Amino acid sequence: MADITNIQESEYDAILRQAVAVIDRTRTMIATTICSAIGSAHWEIGKLLHDRKLESKHGSGVVNRLSYDLKHRYPQMGVSPRNLWDMKKFYERFCDSEPKLRQVVAVLPWGHTLTLMRKFGDDDKAILYYAQEIISKGWNRELLSSAITLKMHLKKNETLDNNFEQILPSTQAMFANEVFKSSYNLGFLGVKDTILETELETRLVEKVKHFLLELGKGFTYLGNQYVLEYNGKRSKVDMLFFHRGLHCLVAIDLKIGEFRPEYAGKMNYYLSLLDRLERREDENRSIGIILCAEKDRVEVELALEDMGKPIGVADYQLIVPQEELKKVVADEMEAFGKELPLRTETKKE
Repeated sequence: MADITNIQESEYDAILRQAVAVIDRTRTMIATTICSAIGSAHWEIGKLLHDRKLESKHGSGVVNRLSYDLKHRYPQMGVSPRNLWDMKKFYERFCDSEPKLRQVVAVLPWGHTLTLMRKFGDDDKAILYYAQEIISKGWNRELLSSAITLKMHLKKNETLDNNFEQILPSTQAMFANEVFKSSYNLGFLGVKDTILETELETRLVEKVKHFLLELGKGFTYLGNQYVLEYNGKRSKVDMLFFHRGLHCLVAIDLKIGEFRPEYAGKMNYYLSLLDRLERREDENRSIGIILCAEKDRVEVELALEDMGKPIGVADYQLIVPQEELKKVVADEMEAFGKELPLRTETKKE
């Protein structure tokens, strides 16, 4: 075995981080398997109660006794009378649903399933959306409740408010609409409350790789507070990127509050400077994205109506998909072998 002194500290750190990533992925797989097994038990017990035609008025005595006997045999299992009735409701709610929906709710934690049943009743589309988000992002019930409050299932198909089609060539406009989103999930920043724009920018810069992943493939980060000097004056772009597919510079302006029409004029000015000072002859026109906490679509449309530069306005959601963050960090550690901060704090449900 090689002497530990023959291994560089950075090499050992890379080995350790990759090992941690493997273990975390395995634990996630185990947790999913356990949830699936528990979900199967809840389904079968619910079916049993349904088939026996037990109702709360006439079957309460049977269910109470069943709960007592099951608790005696399985003291660690949640088999209270209320839980048993919920299992029956669970079976009856999804027994006739599409296979895709049944499969996804089968692997959810029980508390998440109950929350979705109570919040959305017969709305299969909403339940499917949140169930898929829970699985992909590892939301606990608090994060699920936050997402429901924000009505994220109604926002997922919104297009970015922009003037791309009026300003850009049709092919580039179509591609730009595919690249940029109407809403960005900045949960990896660990922010829940309103913060100063400078702090938001600092956190974005610190985790710029995560932000690039949120934006999508093809982005190259050029810098923050990017200085543009012209006519004896200095202007600063909050964040500047280059997109390989669009073959253009992308300026991002961060705002902690709601969208204001004057933001569009400021971005229009930045884009003029970028096209004059930074854009190369073989590159397309620069695009600007105003990222704010809230936006009114009518107000955005009016503000962009006569703008001569391609500008989009998006809002951001401050939800914390912690398990997704862990996966992103693990993947980056494997890919780059560089030290990245990994949030270790977890919230108890």
